[in-house]
Amino acid sequence: MDWKQAWSTTTSTTNTALDALTPMCAPFAARWDREAERRAQLRTPENLKALMAAQREHNSTRSTAVMARNQRSAARKASNNPLSASRRAARTAHKAARQHHSQARAGLKAARKNYPATLTALAVQAHAAHAVPSGLASWLMSEAANALTVWPASVSAGLIGLNVAGLWLGRRNPSVRLDDGMSAEERRLASRLDPSFWVQHADARGLSGTVPTPAKLTPAGLVSHVRLDGRWTPKTFRAKADEIRALLGARTDLRMEITSGSHGDRATITLRTRSAADGIDLSGWAPGAPWGIDTVTGEPVMVPLGRRMLVAGTSGSGKSWSTRSLLAEGSEHADHRLVVIDPKRVEAMNWQHRARTAITPDEVLDVSDELLAEMHDRLRLIPRGRDVIEISPERPRITVFVDEGAEVISMSRTKTGKSSRDEDTDAGDYGRIMENFRTLARMARAAEIILIWATQKPTMDRNGGIDPQISAQITYRAALTLSTSGESRVVFGEDATEKGWHAHELPMPGVAMLRSGPKAKPHPISTRAFSPADVIALPERPIWHRASSRTSGSTLHLVKQPNTLADTTETMPAPAASATNRDRVLRAVHDGARTPRDITDRTGINKGTVSREIKALTATGALRKNDDGMLLPGREAA
Repeated sequence: MDWKQAWSTTTSTTNTALDALTPMCAPFAARWDREAERRAQLRTPENLKALMAAQREHNSTRSTAVMARNQRSAARKASNNPLSASRRAARTAHKAARQHHSQARAGLKAARKNYPATLTALAVQAHAAHAVPSGLASWLMSEAANALTVWPASVSAGLIGLNVAGLWLGRRNPSVRLDDGMSAEERRLASRLDPSFWVQHADARGLSGTVPTPAKLTPAGLVSHVRLDGRWTPKTFRAKADEIRALLGARTDLRMEITSGSHGDRATITLRTRSAADGIDLSGWAPGAPWGIDTVTGEPVMVPLGRRMLVAGTSGSGKSWSTRSLLAEGSEHADHRLVVIDPKRVEAMNWQHRARTAITPDEVLDVSDELLAEMHDRLRLIPRGRDVIEISPERPRITVFVDEGAEVISMSRTKTGKSSRDEDTDAGDYGRIMENFRTLARMARAAEIILIWATQKPTMDRNGGIDPQISAQITYRAALTLSTSGESRVVFGEDATEKGWHAHELPMPGVAMLRSGPKAKPHPISTRAFSPADVIALPERPIWHRASSRTSGSTLHLVKQPNTLADTTETMPAPAASATNRDRVLRAVHDGARTPRDITDRTGINKGTVSREIKALTATGALRKNDDGMLLPGREAA
C-alpha cells in the first residue's frame, strides 16, 4: 500500500509541476501553431505553380548568365583592345544577363515566400544544420579514455529535446481543479481563464501575448494573474477591458477589476462574483458598530469621530441610509453633539429629538454664525503645547452634517434685496453662509467642530455640490455610486482612475468606497442600512446651542414635543433658560446697552442676528432710537 501512496504522491507532484510549466510554454506553442497555420494557408496550388515557374526562370537566367560570362572571357582572350566591338558586345550581353538573373532570383525569393516550406521541415533543416556537424565533431574528438568529448552532440540533442518538450508542454491541457464551492457562473469563468482556453482564443480578441494563471477563488470572487509579453503593459492591458470581458463571456453588470501585478510585466484580473460581506447583518445600529464591511477582505470598516468627511452619491445610491450611523454615533455620547443642516428638510425632521437642525436660510445663517463664534471662543482656550481642545460634556465635540451641499451653496447665492443703507444689511447676507463654512473647514478641527459635507453632485463648477476650499480640507472621502468617472476624480483625486477608485462603477444601493489615506485600498464597502424609522426610535439627546456668555461654554437643551397640556407644563424650561434671542436683545437694552456692539458683547449673539432682532423690535415699538442713533427701550419714548 505504501508504494501506491508514493506513486500517487509522485504523480500528483509531477502533474502540479507540469501544470505550472504549461502557462510558460503556452505562448511558444501558440506562436508555433500560428506560424505553421500561416504557412499551410500559403501552400496553395496557385502559389506552387508560381514557385515552379520562378524556379524555371531562375535556372534559365542562371545558365544564360554563365554562358554570357564565358563569352566575355573568350572575347577578352581574343582581343587585347578593351574598346573592340567584340569585347564591348560581350560585356553588354554579360551585364544584361546578370540583371536578368538578379530579377529572376528576386522573383524566386518572393515565390518561395508565397509558398513557404512547412514549419516542421524548416525545423528539421535548422536542427540538422547543427546536429550533423556536432555529431561529426563528437566522433572525431571522442576517445575511449575521455567520454566528455561527446558534448557537441549532447548540446545539439538537448536543443532538439527542448524544442519538442516546449511544444508538448505548450499544447498540454493542464488539469484545472475547480473549487467545489464555485457556482456555475464561477466554474464557467474559471474555465475560460484557463491558459489553454485563453491562448487558443486570445488572438481573435487582440490579446495575443498574454497568458493568465488558473483562477483562484477568494471570498471576493475569482482572481487570476496575467503574464504580459513585450508588447503589453498593465495600462494597455487595462484598456482592453471590453475585449477581456467578451473573451470571458462575463455579464455586463459583473464588476471586473484590472490592476497592476507584482511586477511590471504582470497584471491581475479580479472578477467580483461574490462579496466577503455576504451573510453579515448590517441593519440597525448600536454604539461602536462599524460603518460597513469590506467586501474584499471581510474586515469591519470604522470611521472614527472627529474626521472631516465628504460623502457623495447619486440619488438613490443610499447616501442618507449610509451616513445615519455616523450621525447616530456623533450624537450618542455625553461629550458629542450633532448639528444637521438640511435645506430639503426631509432628513433634518428625523433628527430633531437629538440634533440642532437648520432648514431655512435664516436658520442656516444663524447656526453657522453661532458655530463660527463658538470656534473662536474655543481656539482661545487651547492651552500651550496642544493643537486641539479637550472635549467634555460642557464643551462637546460638535459634528456638523450638511445633507445637501449643492442646496447650501445655492442658498448662499440668494439675493436678499436689502438696501446697502440699512444698518442690518448683514442680517440677511446669505453669502456669509459659505464664508462661515469655509472658515469652519479650515480652522474648526482644533476646536473640535467637525464638518461632514454630503452631496449628490460633487462637480467643482459653479453649480457643483462642494466648494473647492472645503474640499481641500477634507481628509476622509466616501462615495457611493457616482454618475461619471469625472465625479470620481473630483471626490478621490486626479489619480482616481489610475489607482482604481472607480465609484462610477459601484452597484446601487448601499455600496461605497472610502479613501482615508495613502494606504487605503479601493475596495467596495457594504455600508450599514439605517432607516428613518430607526432614527426616530433613537433616544433623545441634549441639543447644542451657543451660550449667552463667551466664557460659559455651551448651553444644552433637551427638546421634546409635548403631547398634552400637562406635558407642556412639566417640560417647559425656566423663563431665563428659554429666552429667545429677541428677549435677550431687549433685556440687554434695558440693562444699559445702547449700541449693537454693546448688545453683542453682553449677549454673545453674532452681530447679524443682533441687527435683525433690533429691526424687528424697533418695528414693534419695543425699542426706539434717539437722535444720536442710541437704542432706548420703547417705553421711554413717552
